[in-house]
Amino acid sequence: MPDTKPFPATELAQRVERVSAALSHHNLDGILVSVPESIYWLTGLDHWGFFAAHVLVVNRNGEMALCCRAMEKITVENQVQNARFYGHQDHEELSDFVLKAIEDLGLKGGQLGIEKRSLFLTPRHAELIQEGDANWVDASGIVDDLRQVKSALEMEFTRKAARAADLGTLAAIEAVRDGASDYEIAAAYHNRMILEGSEYPGFGPFIRPTTRLGEEHTTWRGDVFRNGDAVFLETCAAYRKYQAPMGRLVYVGGAPEGAEKSSELAIEGMRAICAALKPGARAGDAYDAWRAVAASAGLHDYHRHHCGYMVGIGFPPSWTGGSMVTSLFPKSERKLETGMVFHAHSWFTNTGVVDYFISNTVLLTEDGAEILTGQTPETLNVR
Repeated sequence: MPDTKPFPATELAQRVERVSAALSHHNLDGILVSVPESIYWLTGLDHWGFFAAHVLVVNRNGEMALCCRAMEKITVENQVQNARFYGHQDHEELSDFVLKAIEDLGLKGGQLGIEKRSLFLTPRHAELIQEGDANWVDASGIVDDLRQVKSALEMEFTRKAARAADLGTLAAIEAVRDGASDYEIAAAYHNRMILEGSEYPGFGPFIRPTTRLGEEHTTWRGDVFRNGDAVFLETCAAYRKYQAPMGRLVYVGGAPEGAEKSSELAIEGMRAICAALKPGARAGDAYDAWRAVAASAGLHDYHRHHCGYMVGIGFPPSWTGGSMVTSLFPKSERKLETGMVFHAHSWFTNTGVVDYFISNTVLLTEDGAEILTGQTPETLNVR
């Protein structure tokens, strides 16, 4: 039987060592990790069971204990070799098992971190856990930050995801025509990206007409496209849970006057973002570069909340890689490092120019930004 585990034991061990070092740096004896992406990064646990709270207890020595529903025992035994298992029945409190794991790992009464920004640790669980004997500290982001710089293996996984996203997006564009429904376009995308090796992404693809362009997170629902309409496509594929989002705008039958100029503006904006993504630069530099392009077209008052964000491991309900969006926002001082991956946006909608946008998965290498979703043309798409 082939080994289907996503990560070799050596890579997992290196990650645990990095967490141990971070605990020492933050003067913590241990940490409770409840963000699914971080649990996967440390253990390789890959399933849909994360809808119910999981807590991974890690001490400074690198010993780990995974607390979750008892029914997940077989999955955990098959997939996880570096953490003890503490399984609770559904009528039992998760907190009791977490506190037992804390005691067994020698952390009772210690300085313990808990991820208060985790979407998956409910207030009830957190409150009951924090009744335990420990000095509790908010440790949100400590493990998340360690995941931002990708290893060579993680880069390989991201490239595979990007290829599936690219080919799926091309299939979706080919399905656009007068009279096509967004169901057909969604089906074409899913069929191709799955056959190209993608798993389920953190979000499904966002497919909508320009009448709903401003609805940031809505998708197909039965719209039928006609000549003169535009089709918004923001898609994503995943390989070993590494996400590769991208986006294009497609006009049906013909494009309005000025669309060609808008597409050139979006392409120029993407180039500016990528030129600013350099090791040692600041995340805010990328936003400034994109804004300069907007201003050059006379859009001096056009602002967005960001021009992209980091991606990596992603479980539903998002492809952003955890409970926070780490973005290329104005004045961000985050230092950019080789191995970071971004979903970069050059987005011009509801402005003084014709709507157009493009987005890509971009890997930051030693030589600068590399677009991984470059097979799908960025130029004006008319079907």
